Parts: sequence; structure tokens; C-alpha cells
Amino acid sequence: MKLEIDVRESPGQVYTVDLAGEVDIYSSSRITDAITELIDRERYNIVINCEKVRYIDSTGLGALIGGVRRVREHGGAINVVCTDPHIYSIFDVTGLVKVFGMFDDEQRATEALREYPAVSR
Repeated sequence: MKLEIDVRESPGQVYTVDLAGEVDIYSSSRITDAITELIDRERYNIVINCEKVRYIDSTGLGALIGGVRRVREHGGAINVVCTDPHIYSIFDVTGLVKVFGMFDDEQRATEALREYPAVSR
């Protein structure tokens, strides 16, 4: 299954990256590209919606880690929406639940970023 990526603006200058499919070595660069494009446009509050992700490997996690490092340089954050227990366990086992804001609902993930917006530089 290929990866589908959709980037959209959510209320409050938060941008959501919807992922659907498999996040692996073949598709992770597309996630990096999507996050980089947002950063280049000075969009630093990002929700990664993984509700439709069926598989994620270490390269996919690496793409997300690289993204969160870059947005933090600008005072931003990345929150992850994850409802699949298997996918969540991958974030948990790797300790990434301490790196990302983890949510089971997109609205909560978005509201959390609006509460603590990035500071533009």
C-alpha cells in the first residue's frame, strides 16, 4: 500500500499533515518534504495525523524526528494523532511519546498547539 499525504490548514494557524498507508523507507522522504515545505513557509505548528497509517518503520520515525527538531528551532511543535494501538506502541517503545505530543483526537492535538503557539522569528 502506498502512502497518501495531504497537507491542510487547520484553525489557528496549525497545519495538519494527513498520512494514509505505509510509512517506510520508500515513502518517508515524502513526509520530510511535506514538513520542510511547511517550515520553509514559516509554519511551525504541525499536527501529523496517523489515524490511517497501517505501518511505520524506523525511517518513518526518523522523518518525524527530523521534522520536530527543525520546528523546535523556530519555537514550534509537532503533535501526533494516533488511534491504532500497534502504531502507538511503536512510539511508546521507542520513547517518542516523550518527544511528540501524542493525541487520540485531531481536535485536541490542534487545540494544544493553538494554546502554545510558535513564536515567529
